[in-house]
Amino acid sequence: MTTFADLATILMSFFVLLLAFAEMDVLKFKQIAGSMKYAFGVQNQLEVTEIPKGTSVIALEFRPGRPEPTPIDTVMQQTLDSTQAELDFQPGESDRSAGFAREVGNLSGSEQPDIPQTEPETLTIAQELAESLSEPIEQEAIEIEALGQQVVIRIRENASFPAGSAFLQPQFWPVVRQIGGLIKELPGEILVSGHSDDIQTSNELFRSNWELSTQRALVVADQLLRVEGFDDGRMVVMGMADTRPLAPNDTAENRSRNRRVEITISQGKPKFTPPLELLSP
Repeated sequence: MTTFADLATILMSFFVLLLAFAEMDVLKFKQIAGSMKYAFGVQNQLEVTEIPKGTSVIALEFRPGRPEPTPIDTVMQQTLDSTQAELDFQPGESDRSAGFAREVGNLSGSEQPDIPQTEPETLTIAQELAESLSEPIEQEAIEIEALGQQVVIRIRENASFPAGSAFLQPQFWPVVRQIGGLIKELPGEILVSGHSDDIQTSNELFRSNWELSTQRALVVADQLLRVEGFDDGRMVVMGMADTRPLAPNDTAENRSRNRRVEITISQGKPKFTPPLELLSP
């Protein structure tokens, strides 16, 4: 008479024989194990010394960095520009409070450098922009400068971008769109250029300062294009990295000033010269 224990023993022996005759593909087994590990994760037991606290995705992804000075084994010559002077809108008001300045030559004879003279129309446009953008100028978030036939609006990093990031702060979006609404009616080409300091960036998001400065310029340009009636055919976007510094990258303050995005409105039309002809011998 066959009992239940005999049936269980025979059934177990049958599966043992099947397992003994089976051939296992080790590579396929490792692939399956790896995919299951990726899908379900691996639980690790960690010793907790304090109560777990919640974390913010924004704080993790966009936390401010701490720039470290990079020694450079080169000697750079610095030349002071003595041709800069302040332009006052009202008595006792400096270019920082007014938001823009112009270049004035104070040399004579052969010492006079070739400096483009600021057009009166350009100064008027810069003054009107400074009056409309007085609040962000007072907060030192932007500054406006008139250079020759160009009006330059500089967006500083301290109020617009976290250090080493191209994420434009949402509270700064209205400022950029206000700028777009003011300049969309102005004639001329609009150049949006990103600039950085000389400390090279290398992380999982940006491999160099070229990528960082270009991405920042693209983000600002995207906010300008969201303004109704803004003509994208007039706009050019460029990344300059650290090739156009406003000040030498020798102090933290100067590096902070060099990290910026500039919106340049060129009032004049380009002058074309006739093509050169090669003279046959």
